[in-house]
Amino acid sequence: MRWRVLPGAALAAWLAASAAAPQPRAGALTTLTLFAGTAEGLWRSQDWGRSWDRVRGRVAAGVRLDEIGAARSVRPLGARVWLAADAGVYVSEDFGETWTALAATSGARVLLLSRYPEADLTVFLGTEAGLLRSRDGGRTFSGTGLAGTAVHRLEWPGPALVAAGGRGVLVSRDEGVQFAGPGAGLPEGPVGAIAVSSFFAVDPVLFAAPASGGVYRSPDGGDTWSAAGLGGERVRDLAWLGPFLYAAGETGFYRSTDAGRSWERLSTSPGRPACLLFPLGAGGGPEAFLATDRGLFHTPDAGTHWEPAGFAGQEVLEVATFPPPEASSGTKRR
Repeated sequence: MRWRVLPGAALAAWLAASAAAPQPRAGALTTLTLFAGTAEGLWRSQDWGRSWDRVRGRVAAGVRLDEIGAARSVRPLGARVWLAADAGVYVSEDFGETWTALAATSGARVLLLSRYPEADLTVFLGTEAGLLRSRDGGRTFSGTGLAGTAVHRLEWPGPALVAAGGRGVLVSRDEGVQFAGPGAGLPEGPVGAIAVSSFFAVDPVLFAAPASGGVYRSPDGGDTWSAAGLGGERVRDLAWLGPFLYAAGETGFYRSTDAGRSWERLSTSPGRPACLLFPLGAGGGPEAFLATDRGLFHTPDAGTHWEPAGFAGQEVLEVATFPPPEASSGTKRR
């Protein structure tokens, strides 16, 4: 990913295609299932956020999820769903119907799996005390070269492993044995959001949003950084949709069409963001969900307008999705 502006015609064509894409909440509902993590636990929606079922696990099989605390990181991969919560790490092999407790690791914040989970059983777990690694599919965890600081975001574009947390942005090129950083030019202190190039191995561009405000860009895998706009805005999450970079801030929601050189404010933030999800990807239109401290919100137009999607007035920590194998039911909530 290079610093370049798309030609006007190409940009207009992409926007037109996105605007013409199906809008599930306005018409036929998508077959995708949404998962939401809250301070109460894990929830699931099969009608695009119109209603939510509490995911508890069956009484007669596996473990119950009643006392797991906050559900902070959800990774659905087909019928297998991974969950990191206050009480530890859990996995379901049947899309959330039954659960197995893997590791009773406290302080879990973010879970990251290998890009090839069937062949590589490596699992990384970011906690309030550092980064842990499992080589056996999450059953046991051991320490890495990153300890003594909170880890809140992880990306593994390969071969580099990128961690963001209390000490800024740190990069490992040996799967967590050693970490370098933070690089020159990035403000000291915590970093709460990162975004990486889709072609990181050959074009190691990173974006980061430090707690001090604004967005910063690194062209060299985190070695050096420079300001990339939104100074004074506390950005809570960053996400790519096709060629565009989106920033969810505490006061506003923004889009950059030129890799951070300039930003367009699309709307006022509906709450303090925690997680931004474009569930349909670049080919499916500009639908997005935003988890905030005031509930979950949905946009049909990449952040120009927002509407409630459940959990009104509650803090939502995570939103994730994957196509379900079949429908299921449970306790409902809006």
